Amino acid sequence: MGSIFDPVQLRTFLAVAQTLSFTQAARRLGVRQSTVSQQVRRLEEAAGRQLFSRDTHSVRLTEDGEAMLGFARTILEAHERAAHWFAGARPRGRLRFGASEDFVLTRLPEVLEGFRRHHPEVDLELTVELSGHLLKRLAAGRLDLVLAKRHPADEPGGGPGPDEPHGRLVWRDRLVWIGAEGTRPDPRRPLPLVLFPPPAVTRARALEVLERHARAWRVTCTSGSLNGLVAATRAGLGVMAHAQGMIPPGLVRLPAGAGLPDLGGIDVVLLHGPGARWEGPVRDSAEALADAILAAGDRLHSG
Repeated sequence: MGSIFDPVQLRTFLAVAQTLSFTQAARRLGVRQSTVSQQVRRLEEAAGRQLFSRDTHSVRLTEDGEAMLGFARTILEAHERAAHWFAGARPRGRLRFGASEDFVLTRLPEVLEGFRRHHPEVDLELTVELSGHLLKRLAAGRLDLVLAKRHPADEPGGGPGPDEPHGRLVWRDRLVWIGAEGTRPDPRRPLPLVLFPPPAVTRARALEVLERHARAWRVTCTSGSLNGLVAATRAGLGVMAHAQGMIPPGLVRLPAGAGLPDLGGIDVVLLHGPGARWEGPVRDSAEALADAILAAGDRLHSG
């Protein structure tokens, strides 16, 4: 077994592990899918273990692949720190970063704390809003980098809008129905919903799917705060559409026996702002934060 793991191969491994797709990993990295396959194969040869179980329909981490996640992050973080230390000029200036509240309640604060520790010259300004509002701020030049949810490009109505950048896929998740333990909606009555206000991605998907399946519904709670929605759902006021990998404590995924329609997938993407500001001093800072988030993508959800 090789004693040294190639950082390029480790980054490719992380991209596949987080997106569970060789195609999406290739798009994120800007290389051909054959290159991704080759680098994963070489890493598996160096490790002497199979890291992915894959067929024509799915890609899954093996037990050894799960173990490699931690090692890969540690090696790459050390590699990045050394590269920044000896590169000379360090990122500096003000960086305006936006993230939806879902991510702030995950381990994203740990990633941001690590970024600030390694890049003390960067003045990080965080904005927490709905993904739709963040994208508007980004387009208006009021944010430099955004971590947001978006419908997958391979689903109806998915992908970026006509004026949106494509961005880089951090991970792909599923939207699921969640509620308090023991929640069982009555199929004879309108489904009680706990929703973010427009233009929330999860709200739009939930209502579109219910209308398509002719399932009656009613809104029992609307709040721009995730904490408010979680409190209402824990109290039994209704059910929520939420990313499977970021289910808040105290809530559970409703079983298939609940009879609710499938909500499909959701992409978590990183997008940077347009214009001269992006081409200026902010670029290095934004790229450094983007690299930190991409490297930690699998830690930002429970999978």
